[in-house]
Amino acid sequence: MKKLFYILLFLLAGNIQAQQKNISLRDAVLGYYKGLYPKTLRNLQWLKRSNDFMYQDRHKIVIKNADDGSEKKITLADLSKAVPGLKYLPYIEMATDQHLIFNHHHAKILYDYNTGQVAKIAYPENAKNFDYNFINKHLAYTIDNNLYLANLDAKQMPVAVNKNKNIVSGQAIARSEFGITKGTFWSPKAHKLAFYQKDETNVDNYPLVDITVTPAKLHNIKYPMNGRGSEEPGVGVYDLSQKKTIYLKLFKGAGKEHYVTNLTWGPNEKYIYLAEINRDQNHMWFNKYDVKTGKFVKTLFEETNDKWVEPEHPAFFIPNGKNQFVWLSERDGFMNLYKYNAEGKLIKQLTHNKWVTNDVLGFSNKGKYVYTIGTGQDPRDRKLFRVNTRNGKTKELTPQTGRHEIALNTKAGYYIDNFSHVNLPREIDLKDLKGKKKTLLLKAKNPLRNTNINIKPQMFSIKGEYGDKLYARMFKPANFDPHKKYPVLVYVYGGPHAQLVTNSWLGGASLWMPWLAAQGYIVFTVDGHGSDNRGFGFESVIHRHLGRVEMKDQLHGVDYLKSLAYVDPNRLAVHGWSFGGFMTSSLMTTYPDVFTTGVAGGPVTDWKWYEVMYGERYMDRFQENPEGFKESSVVNKIDHLKGHLMTIHGYQDDVVVPQHDLALHRQAIKKNIQMDFYLYPTAKHNVRGIDRAHLMKKILDYIIKNNR
Repeated sequence: MKKLFYILLFLLAGNIQAQQKNISLRDAVLGYYKGLYPKTLRNLQWLKRSNDFMYQDRHKIVIKNADDGSEKKITLADLSKAVPGLKYLPYIEMATDQHLIFNHHHAKILYDYNTGQVAKIAYPENAKNFDYNFINKHLAYTIDNNLYLANLDAKQMPVAVNKNKNIVSGQAIARSEFGITKGTFWSPKAHKLAFYQKDETNVDNYPLVDITVTPAKLHNIKYPMNGRGSEEPGVGVYDLSQKKTIYLKLFKGAGKEHYVTNLTWGPNEKYIYLAEINRDQNHMWFNKYDVKTGKFVKTLFEETNDKWVEPEHPAFFIPNGKNQFVWLSERDGFMNLYKYNAEGKLIKQLTHNKWVTNDVLGFSNKGKYVYTIGTGQDPRDRKLFRVNTRNGKTKELTPQTGRHEIALNTKAGYYIDNFSHVNLPREIDLKDLKGKKKTLLLKAKNPLRNTNINIKPQMFSIKGEYGDKLYARMFKPANFDPHKKYPVLVYVYGGPHAQLVTNSWLGGASLWMPWLAAQGYIVFTVDGHGSDNRGFGFESVIHRHLGRVEMKDQLHGVDYLKSLAYVDPNRLAVHGWSFGGFMTSSLMTTYPDVFTTGVAGGPVTDWKWYEVMYGERYMDRFQENPEGFKESSVVNKIDHLKGHLMTIHGYQDDVVVPQHDLALHRQAIKKNIQMDFYLYPTAKHNVRGIDRAHLMKKILDYIIKNNR
């Protein structure tokens, strides 16, 4: 009987093993398309001016009321009757209490889901940078470097049109630093449109080459390199009733090539507020402007720092009629909330957290509370908080550890919590802000439960260069044997504004990492100094010496790996992209005996070839910091290379331009150093879409082949 039991147990184990699906690398890389990431509610959003929310469910759109749960369903057939030629369910860009707004055949479609009627705003085929306002039903957009408006009457109205191609209107400026993501800003009542403008006359042209035509064609871009000419900013305001554009007379104290950021409309539409930073990025003035005349009114307050000042959020006016606002600042070492009035008087520092507030989501109806998103005590988390705008008393509304992505509705009565942690694929809940109601909208199953992939990383911390706690993540093979010796891939980014290790599904990793673990690898990542969500002190130690401390933190990770009996210390590889490419190539050339193999994607190889806005913040200008630039240059150290190093670049890269990689290989040839190179002819800074499967195979094949 006992023998029969073991036979059955053996057969059952074999059957379970046989049922396990072996995931290919292509499947892992294209996992979103293959159903290998947790199920979600697509296109989930609140309807503006409503307590309804919507999401897409296969071939229908579901609109659901938060109060009573009642539903309205709109099918593809319903939409097709109103919009002929619609062959698939469109992505809904915006939803209101009346319309669903989406793109179709060079028009913004306004579909009235109550009547089935359609209105549309047509725009030219080459239009970009759309900004639709649902209050006045006007659409802002750019054509080339110029800004226009259109409305339901199909009228195209010029807002800022210049024959000079160096003048760019209605687009993001400062290469999207300082939290800038767009170039147009509607006033609260939609009477006016503010927009960024930049004069790129002093910015150098950089040549990119389009090889998809015969003969190949030169494509010049404007690229402001470190220490060279930069853009000059401007702000225009278009009055819809007067059909007239005026320009703000910007603050002269910050210099011509300064930064104009965090544009904020005052609630009465009479004033615009701007955070303006000098080119050295160590002095910020928060300035007030008269919208009618464009005149500078006053500086409300200033912030200075001997390393950098980096405002990334607008002012958030409190809806209480008292003309007061909340300002986010790192001035005390962590991003905290400060309450000001519109004349610049500091009323109160609302929060004194020793952790990072990431953003303001909105206010309660009368402004008693402001709702924020932040890390809480564990920087790997992301949580919702309620802060009293009078006394700063703070309440955590999402106490469960993990990453909470919050959508707050416009009436601030409800929020949708899209939540995961390292052991939970996804849960989406509807909750009221009083904590009395919770409705489960979706609980996703583990999509990899019947595969050979180990999706639960080990999450832990190690000590960094200054004794700080550094958070780490490790994937092991599903059939891990502690008595074996495993090769390791260290995946690294290591730079500002990025955090790789998070308390979310897969620990924040891409699916190719546990796939590689299934091939018999340990995959290890540690977030060192300079990385996000740790406060200004932790991040700013990198100033003027990029790579120095960050590499030492990675070496502390290597020391930890070598302390593990199951790690083969002679088979360590490293890979990263962008700043991670800089880190990879720097580690391979600064500490050439540590790693056998490295793959550096889109690497910065000398910071003097990187852009002004980011590069000068962290390194200053190359004329001011020659030793720091010399120390951090991979080109200067390529003759130290001992292991196998491959660099990869997109030929159309307009972020880390190809000069970085080409100059590195030119120097390697001069120094008789053998290294490898791969080029993606039509890719920009990263390789996306189906081509990414090709990229990851190229990277991992190289690592597996050479890390031995």
